[in-house]
Amino acid sequence: MIGRKNLGVSSFLLVLLALGFFFATYNLLTMVIQNKAADEIGKLNHLTQMPEKTGGGNSDMRFHVALTATDAIYSQWQSRIMYYWYKKVKDMPRSDMGKFTRILHSGKADNLMDEIPSFVVDPLPEGLDRGYIVLNRPWAFVQWLEKATIEEEYILMAEPDHIFVKPLPNLAQGNHPAGFPFFYIKPAEHEKIIRKFYPEEMGPVTNVDPIGNSPVIIKKYLLEEISPTWLNVSLRMKDDHETDKQFGWVLEMYAYAVASALHGVRHKLRKDFMLQPPWDPEVGKRFILHYTYGCDYNLKGELTYGKIGEWRFDKRSYLNGPPPKNLSLPPPGVPESVVCPVNFTCFGATWENQILELVGTNL
Repeated sequence: MIGRKNLGVSSFLLVLLALGFFFATYNLLTMVIQNKAADEIGKLNHLTQMPEKTGGGNSDMRFHVALTATDAIYSQWQSRIMYYWYKKVKDMPRSDMGKFTRILHSGKADNLMDEIPSFVVDPLPEGLDRGYIVLNRPWAFVQWLEKATIEEEYILMAEPDHIFVKPLPNLAQGNHPAGFPFFYIKPAEHEKIIRKFYPEEMGPVTNVDPIGNSPVIIKKYLLEEISPTWLNVSLRMKDDHETDKQFGWVLEMYAYAVASALHGVRHKLRKDFMLQPPWDPEVGKRFILHYTYGCDYNLKGELTYGKIGEWRFDKRSYLNGPPPKNLSLPPPGVPESVVCPVNFTCFGATWENQILELVGTNL
């Protein structure tokens, strides 16, 4: 059983405790934030325009790149690809990318420890994730932030299926984190559910940003304060049948958005943070390519989403090993964003050359 620890609580969080929304029913909350004073975070302005200035080589703006992962082969090959492109763009002009950590929440080291900078943390106690492995993400960040030495003032929360298509500057502005607006995260449309975790006394539902935790660039101290709440909101949402049924696989994303709002943190929404093929046809000025969706096309180059195409690329086709070196090229007419993950012409390297550089194809 996970022990209880003492917590110095600000007046802001005492309000949450009084309302019953700081989730005392979960002992995990009090364990992970021992001796951390949760200072009150003022309401931040919700910025939506493009900033006039971002980072770009300023050492004070460096951010630590952190992704959560497991030791499953499916997670491993994506992590290797992600780390490969991190190394390619890290030191390019306009980059504010600092060091890199794969937060491995399998509870033990794996065979990539010497290849990818990694930090091993524990998974949630058996059965607590209810088969929803993503619940381990906030718990992994809580442990890493508590135990690791992190030099940078900012942190980028990323995922294994992210590819850096350009050097990434620090898109945050001081205490204003930068986040990506997901078209399917719609707090205002689910106000009844959101109010279970974000009471009316805290403000309008529009205070809950339409984001997930990744990609997000955020100050380290803010993430240290938000993460325990993110964990407990995730657990409460998963324990609530209506919420679990409605939010499904994006439940943990909503939990991060709600947890941030509970701390008065608003994110600057950056549409140029990331693209998601096949919905975003062009790479353009985006920084990260997220290849989470299956891409299905007929031989005319027409999208057949929802139906397996005559040509397809879907990461889930490679649960047991990395994609082969000889992936077939998409037919003419397929958008640039879909072509990129297959042959990496956008990055000056083919998939085959990339795999060959990744210490062979053995995992």
